[in-house]
Amino acid sequence: TTITSNHWIMAWAGLEINTLSILPLISKSHHPRAIEAATKYFLTQATASALVLFSSMTNAWHTGQWDITQMTHPTSCLILTSAIAMKLGMVPFHFWFPEVLQGSPLTTGLLLSTIMKLPPITLLFMTHHSLNPTLLTCMAIMSAALGGWMGLNQTQVRKVLAFSSISHLGWMTIILSFNPKLTLLNFYLYTLMTLSIFLTLNTIKVLKLSTLITSWTKAPSLNAMLLLTLLSLAGLPPLTGFLPKWLIIQELTKQNMAPMATMISLFSLLGLYFYLRLAYCATITLPPHTTNHMKQWHSHKPASTLI
Repeated sequence: TTITSNHWIMAWAGLEINTLSILPLISKSHHPRAIEAATKYFLTQATASALVLFSSMTNAWHTGQWDITQMTHPTSCLILTSAIAMKLGMVPFHFWFPEVLQGSPLTTGLLLSTIMKLPPITLLFMTHHSLNPTLLTCMAIMSAALGGWMGLNQTQVRKVLAFSSISHLGWMTIILSFNPKLTLLNFYLYTLMTLSIFLTLNTIKVLKLSTLITSWTKAPSLNAMLLLTLLSLAGLPPLTGFLPKWLIIQELTKQNMAPMATMISLFSLLGLYFYLRLAYCATITLPPHTTNHMKQWHSHKPASTLI
């Protein structure tokens, strides 16, 4: 509804349906952590949707226009930018996203990281000409920096992927005012790579680094592919993930924003460190101590038959 609508009320209704549809998937395990995640997600998204409605009403009050592409009132644009940043989980409204992702199953986490971000990004795409470029650039650089810094310290794979998502949102937002098609390209490639990582982790049943260390015994070839996908998500040059970063840096340089391009590139190196650590744990190392996780070659026969 949100993607195809031209009227703000329809876009708001689509965002609300979006929020309500994912809540049962987050809370279906009935674990206290899942209920907490669902509550945090609902409160944040409801607040952001209310701000979207408030900004569109303020704009309609001053201009008489309910058309999404006719957002011209400066205060309305500022409130809308904040609302969409809250919906996406960008800095400084990022606090909910790692917690919600950590409390959700991997398949739900995949939906939260990819498909659930499509409507807000579409709204950004449709209103990019009226948003404040300085505000977007500041939020983008802060997102890239904080996504890199906070991801360094994590042992939970879902939280690492949450901070990775925040960092990638920074790359998408910084180029939005200058070349919005690059934002969509970045989002599509990010969705593709995140899809493969989440599905791989779901297949080998990995939720934290200590489990990832022994996962090579279950599916060695899948782990090798996980290594390449992680490095692609990090944006290393021979791999697909480098393409949007290269194009974004090129476009920023053309717009005489070389210092911003340098800053966001340096902050992406922080992300590269934790991706490398994940890749290293997935494919190279063995645990230095005994582990309780079942190895693939352990016999499943009863003890009486082994005597």
